[in-house]
Amino acid sequence: MIAIRRVVGTLAATTLVLTMAACSKDTPGGTGAAPGGGSGAKTIGVDLPRADSDFWNAYAKYIPQKATELGVTLSGTTNSQNDVQKLIANVDSLVTQGSGALVIAPQDTGAIGPKLDELAGKKIPVVSVDTRPDAGKVYMVVRADNRAYGQKACEFLGEKLGGKGKIVEFQGALSSINGRDRSEAFKQCMTARYPAITVFEEPTEWEGTKAQSALETRLSTDPDIKGIYMQAGGVFLDPTLQVLKQRNLIVPPTDPKHIFVVSNDGIPQEFAAIRAGQIDATVSQPADQYAQYGLYWAKQALAGVTPVAGPSDHNSTIVALPNGFEDQLPAPLVTKDNVDDKALWGNAAG
Repeated sequence: MIAIRRVVGTLAATTLVLTMAACSKDTPGGTGAAPGGGSGAKTIGVDLPRADSDFWNAYAKYIPQKATELGVTLSGTTNSQNDVQKLIANVDSLVTQGSGALVIAPQDTGAIGPKLDELAGKKIPVVSVDTRPDAGKVYMVVRADNRAYGQKACEFLGEKLGGKGKIVEFQGALSSINGRDRSEAFKQCMTARYPAITVFEEPTEWEGTKAQSALETRLSTDPDIKGIYMQAGGVFLDPTLQVLKQRNLIVPPTDPKHIFVVSNDGIPQEFAAIRAGQIDATVSQPADQYAQYGLYWAKQALAGVTPVAGPSDHNSTIVALPNGFEDQLPAPLVTKDNVDDKALWGNAAG
């Protein structure tokens, strides 16, 4: 845990605040400096949502690196282990340690609302990474367009299957906005564009063991499955490959037994699986940019910057929400044709 820095002397504190306000004043996506600039001397607390996902472990590694690059000081880093009550307790602990702003990733986007409103009342801005809280005040949400994940997965599988056949979908937790967005978009696209495809929706709560069990059962009852949509490769990739290997179903796309697999995350392990012909595609969710812009917006909040809707300077779009703003980052589809693109964070991390 990084110790809290204390700015000594009125002149030093004033200089720091004015410097941050001056830098952020001209930053695309934000305007001006609000009153109460003393918050510019405070530190940022980060809660990691879980440690059982390759994607989130990659995100965790980026946090200290991006903090150094942005020149921000972390008051502490906690891990809520996919438990909203632990998240609430961790947030309280980080605030006690002096966090002037928080970067969190609530997996239960409904239950966190009251705590967000409490923090807003204490004038502690919150940046939510990857998930958009259903209620409660947030300064900024940093995430990609999760409905686009479901849409891209639908279009990829629909095309590969020629508009007919059977697909297994590992749904993320529907208590999460991400799980709902991906599931709803995938279903709407399949219903509208590929009505002859049967989709078996398998709830998983983002747990790999549940996905593995569902796939084993489904392949026993419906051995003619031709597609799999994994909403999170970080937790679903290994168990899925285990089942397919056990059943000798990892074969080239030209083989009639081939099951087309599309994922979400963009971790190095998925890229390796694409190169090896084990899966066919993934949507790259930018773990590096989640860390970078989560901390960036927390720093902007401490400087008193008010976000402005519209195009950003980092190839994203800032949109206004009923309870804050959202920085929508790009998330490309990755296949064997572009898996070696060095611009993809999964290649840099790998």
